[in-house]
Amino acid sequence: MRNLLFVAPLLLALLAGCSSLQEKDDSALSAEELYSRAKKALDTRDYEMAIKHFDSMERQFPFGVYAQHAQLNSAYAYYKFNEPESAIANADRFIKTYPRHEHVDYAYYLRGIARFNQDKDSLDRMLDLDITAREPGSIEGSFRYFKELIERFPNSRYSADARQRMIHLRNLLAEYELHVARYYMGRKTFIAAVNRAKYIIETLPRTPAIPEALTIMADAYQQLGLTSLADDALRVRKLNFPDYPPKKAAM
Repeated sequence: MRNLLFVAPLLLALLAGCSSLQEKDDSALSAEELYSRAKKALDTRDYEMAIKHFDSMERQFPFGVYAQHAQLNSAYAYYKFNEPESAIANADRFIKTYPRHEHVDYAYYLRGIARFNQDKDSLDRMLDLDITAREPGSIEGSFRYFKELIERFPNSRYSADARQRMIHLRNLLAEYELHVARYYMGRKTFIAAVNRAKYIIETLPRTPAIPEALTIMADAYQQLGLTSLADDALRVRKLNFPDYPPKKAAM
């Protein structure tokens, strides 16, 4: 019993020592210890805490390999924490500070992903609203970032995914333009509808929006009394999209 009474206080003292070590302020840690703490938070998806530690890392140890990793990981943590503007700012800063870094291509890639989400507010995320009904600034910006990645690093491990995302983004842009064209048709502003449809056909070819754009163009020309132009638009659609509009399945 006497031995147990001696051991218990010793264990409590050891546990208290470990606890105080874990709770040590960031300013009291070495670069390696602080980076380890930040990375642990990131790995456990505690993005807010990871951001705090990575920011401390950059302030206390602005130079060296840990600072480089901290800046890039901080950009990722901001992205996951749904703060795309901060994610883009950190990625931009990394690109400017370390343009020849072996992982700089990831910073370009991360910018593209974060930019896509920049204009989506919490309500969009909760309700999964149709992104094509919003202004396309985030889509266009994301497309430019991915394009820059591919042009600068065509052999990057992220380029193939970026290309696929660009195809998806072009389709979204075309769908957005269709959304606006439909709006103009509903408002009976037919010249504006024609211009939107024409923009899709000329600027966003090879997207699924093309057959409907031709249909809108034909309908708008018909409403304007320009029968010949309406017939031309329908002729082009029938030639290139003979199965449009798709037949409804039999009930």
